[in-house]
Amino acid sequence: MIGKLFKGLKKTREALASGVRKLLGRGTLDDATLDELEELLYTSDLGPAATQLVDAIRTGFKQGELKTSDDVLPFMRTRLLEMMGGASAPIDVSAHKPHIVLVVGVNGSGKTTSIAKLAGLLRNEGRRVMLAACDTFRAAAVEQLTIWAERLDVPIIKRETGANPSGLAFDAAEAALKEDVDVLLVDTAGRLHTQKNLMVELVKIARVLGKCVPGAPHEVLLILDGTTGQNAINQAREFKQAVDVTGLMVSKLDGTARGGAVVSIREQLGLPVHFIGLGETVDDIERFDPEAFADALFERV
Repeated sequence: MIGKLFKGLKKTREALASGVRKLLGRGTLDDATLDELEELLYTSDLGPAATQLVDAIRTGFKQGELKTSDDVLPFMRTRLLEMMGGASAPIDVSAHKPHIVLVVGVNGSGKTTSIAKLAGLLRNEGRRVMLAACDTFRAAAVEQLTIWAERLDVPIIKRETGANPSGLAFDAAEAALKEDVDVLLVDTAGRLHTQKNLMVELVKIARVLGKCVPGAPHEVLLILDGTTGQNAINQAREFKQAVDVTGLMVSKLDGTARGGAVVSIREQLGLPVHFIGLGETVDDIERFDPEAFADALFERV
C-alpha cells in the first residue's frame, strides 16, 4: 500500500514537504519565513489548517518544543495527524445483507470510476457485489458503468435513458435481496449542489431504498474530486443538507498538488474519509489510513 500511496501523492509531496524543506533550508525561522510557509501550505489546499499549523510552529519555538528547523517537518506531521483524527472505522458491509451504499457527487468528480474501484475492492475481498445504474439522465453514464460491470464480472441493474431513477433503485434493491447480494452500489446522477431539483430526486432515491430494505441506504458515500481543493468542502456541506452523508471518498489525488485538502476536508466536515483514489486503473483505490497518508506526504517510507 505504501508504495502505491507514495507514488500517488508525488505531486502533493513535492509541493508540500519539498517546499517546506527548501524554506527551512535557509536556516532561519523568522516571521517572513513563517509567512511564506503559511502561503505554501495554502497552495497545498490545507485551508484553515495552514494557519493553525503555522501558529502552532510559532508557539512551539517560543516554548522550546521546537529547537531547530529540522524539528518542523516531524512536528507538522504530528499536528496534521491530530487534525485528521485516528483512522475511521471501516465501512462494515457485513452489518446488513444486502448492504446498500448510495453513491453521490457532482459532475466530473470521478464518481462512476470510483464506484468501479470500490466494486473491485469488495469483490476481491470475496463479497458478492451488484451495481445499480440510477444515473438515467445520461446514456454515457449507464454505458460506462455497464462496461465496468462486465470487466469486473458483477451484475448490473439498468434501464433506458430517462427512466425513473427512484423506481430503478427500488428494483435494484429487490434484485439484491432476491439474488443474495452482499453489497449493492447505487450510482446516481452527477449533480451540482446548486441543482435543487436533482437534490430532491436524490432524497427520493434514498427514501425509496428504505421502503424496500429497512434502514437503507446503510451508507451514503460522497465522492469528492481532490483536484478541486477547498471547493470540495462547499460541495460536501450542500450534500450533507440534502442526504445524510456518512463518509467520503476523495478521488484523483494522483493528479494534483492539492492533496492537503484531505486534511481540511476531514477536519472541517467531521466526516470520515473511507477511501482515496490514486490513479486510473480499477486497482488504484486505498482504504484511507491517516498515518500512511502522513508518511507518504513527508517521505517517511
